[in-house]
Amino acid sequence: MSTTCKGKNSWPELVGTRGDAAIATIERENRRVDATEVLEGSVVTADFRCDRVRVWVNSSGVVVRPPTIG
Repeated sequence: MSTTCKGKNSWPELVGTRGDAAIATIERENRRVDATEVLEGSVVTADFRCDRVRVWVNSSGVVVRPPTIG
């Protein structure tokens, strides 16, 4: 996690919530980021970006790990 990213950068309180609700919360609390839902087990790029939050969800659409900037 980079200290150069502005605004809130981690949302551990969203684990167990619905992915769509988590995305709305994240984008409301830090307007500098775009949050996207990613199915658990998906392959994603490893590059770090201050404007991206991946919201990892299970097949039921429930957040399974704390969303963070990256």
